[in-house]
Amino acid sequence: MSAAGESILASLAVVAAERARRANVAGFATRVAALKGFQQRRFSHTYADLLASARYGAVARFFLDELYGPNDFTRRDAQFARMVPAMVRLFTSDVVETVATVSGLHALTETLDTAMAEHLDGDGVGAIDYVRAWQAVGRPAERERQIAMTVDVAERLDRLVRKPLLGSGLRLMRGPARAAGLTELHRFLESGFETFREMKGASEFIAMVTTREHALAAALFGADLDGASVGRSPEHALALLP
Repeated sequence: MSAAGESILASLAVVAAERARRANVAGFATRVAALKGFQQRRFSHTYADLLASARYGAVARFFLDELYGPNDFTRRDAQFARMVPAMVRLFTSDVVETVATVSGLHALTETLDTAMAEHLDGDGVGAIDYVRAWQAVGRPAERERQIAMTVDVAERLDRLVRKPLLGSGLRLMRGPARAAGLTELHRFLESGFETFREMKGASEFIAMVTTREHALAAALFGADLDGASVGRSPEHALALLP
């Protein structure tokens, strides 16, 4: 199997382990779901202008639904894991490498979400709860990597749409993908391809995501909720949250 295929399997194993870990603690999965719901609202708040934009609305919605939302991806992940050999055989290497990047981001996000949920007291998540959990977890290098991987996904999808035969190839793959049990994967790829193609250039979108996510991370790490440090007022961080 290719290195990208092995990477997909390793990432999905991490995701499965995180889900199993949550299932073993009463109420833990509910706290994670509440956290993910807050993060989806945060994304909608941060990118409200893009979601309302004729040019960027579809791609912002794609990221919101496929990468940031509280949706249950268990079925999709199980399909990916079960059918990695078929995926590697049916799709081109650049498509498989894009899926590997998405899977790696998925694994990192699930790991950080589990860590944050450990610092939540109940099912409700507000802005202050979120900042406290973020700071309790720390891991700035992993947060930086999370942003970098999000940008990498966007850059890879943008490169894919520059290949004129890929769109028609994906449409032709609907039948074989369904026969191979890869319907969820194909839906994800075709949706991503179409939204990026319709955007007609992702450089501005990528620059906005990079700037805003770095600004948010810096504000969350720098906020002093207890008033112990001069010049580290939490108002800026809280204003960036829903």
